[in-house]
Amino acid sequence: MALGCFFTKMAVRTEYLQLEKITMKNIDETFASQFAGAWIGAWNSHDLDRVLEHYEEDFIFTSPMITSVTGELSGRLQGKSAVRAYWSQALSRLPNLHFELLDTLLGAGNLTLYYRGHRGFVAETFFFSEGHKVAQAAATYSIAP
Repeated sequence: MALGCFFTKMAVRTEYLQLEKITMKNIDETFASQFAGAWIGAWNSHDLDRVLEHYEEDFIFTSPMITSVTGELSGRLQGKSAVRAYWSQALSRLPNLHFELLDTLLGAGNLTLYYRGHRGFVAETFFFSEGHKVAQAAATYSIAP
């Protein structure tokens, strides 16, 4: 019964994917390592222009923090301007924000960065367009104290 519920929830969640944008099928270790280093470096510089260079103009970002910061109940934002406003708030509240990359996990057309942030452990998964830009990203956070 629980497994059936899991698959039902997974089927519903796929509606958020912009499948026509997610076309990068093969990610190699070189691309994954370069992306991870550049992404972490951009965040640690607190330069949102540098961070947003990695994303498509209309990318989708999901995070449970979106709801607490913006009040958007879906936990979902779309487009650089909406996400820029959200991330700007985060950076203004956390002037010493620093990410420590712990691991890079390679998938089929996606990768997950596992890092330590101000709230603890984070796993953020990125789905890429053919142009090697992020079309969708989802951040998840450790619930351990």
